[in-house]
Amino acid sequence: MKGWAVVQNEAPLQYIELADPEVAGSDVLLEVTHCGVCHSDLHFWHGVHSLGGGRVIRLKDNGVTLPRAPGHEVAARVVAVGPDAQGVAVGEYKVVYPWIGCGLCAPCLAEQDHLCLGARQTIGVRHDGGFGSLVKVPHPKYLVDYGDINPGLAATYACSGITAYSAVKKIMPLPAESAVVLLGAGGLGLAAISMLRAFGHEKIISVDIRQDKLDAALQAGASAVVDGSKDLSAQKIIDAAGGPVAAAIDFVNTSQTAEAGFNALRKGGTLVLVGMAGGELTISTTGMIFRALSVYGSGVGSPQDLRDVMAMARDGRLQPTPVERFARNAANEVLERLERGEITGRAVLTDMSC
Repeated sequence: MKGWAVVQNEAPLQYIELADPEVAGSDVLLEVTHCGVCHSDLHFWHGVHSLGGGRVIRLKDNGVTLPRAPGHEVAARVVAVGPDAQGVAVGEYKVVYPWIGCGLCAPCLAEQDHLCLGARQTIGVRHDGGFGSLVKVPHPKYLVDYGDINPGLAATYACSGITAYSAVKKIMPLPAESAVVLLGAGGLGLAAISMLRAFGHEKIISVDIRQDKLDAALQAGASAVVDGSKDLSAQKIIDAAGGPVAAAIDFVNTSQTAEAGFNALRKGGTLVLVGMAGGELTISTTGMIFRALSVYGSGVGSPQDLRDVMAMARDGRLQPTPVERFARNAANEVLERLERGEITGRAVLTDMSC
């Protein structure tokens, strides 16, 4: 097969020949029709994750090898199935759950692959992803029907959808009128607005540094917005919310955004950290007790989360997030635009006839 692959970190992707996946046992092989482009793909292209304070994780030190086609938001057509693959047939169209675990540890056996304790098999990281023409999954349980949903939008639910859903679940239940602040109005932030609205939530404050994204947040259903481009502070958030907030979800996670979200919390409030910008947060342990606060780290979601999100979308409970389509050969351009913050909503690579 062929695909746009990272051959060298931070060098332009190259369109190269990649190894054809072999199908055996319960494997399912799919031909990619649509693939979202995510900030995680940018981290993969850079080859490093910042932990803050100058500390980093280099993907090569975790056994990730190049060349590799990135891309983990995949909608695709089944083209081959192994002899033990049940409940799936050639010709069917599916969204792929990409956060596949080792299949052996306790979380994986409980279908919590995103919490895998062993050797993860993530599509687009350990195995070639949707920037290539084919992807393989080890079992049909990692495939979800998307019905009549636009396939470009459906593909994004495999990452931005379940990431937002998993984060929102961590702050629920809340009264509809309790203020929730979302730091970042990119694809994840807009997806979270849709999720909160689906749960019946009414008071949603969105923070971003770009006016076009704040406008998109208002259009998506945010009740108020905060321009964080200059001197973002907890007080700005509190003023917009009419008081300290019940919960904050940080889809950016710089030191500044995390601190502003944390300090804007009311007593008993919850901060959920999602973004990977490499910030740090200093917390008073005694202050945590006096204010009875909770801080969660939240990354992607489970296969069941993808099934739940897709069911919500098929039932019309989720307002679609904006999706901009690009031809596959624009992969480098899209990564560059994403890094500059020029994508509103999600970008999706596709054969433009799809």
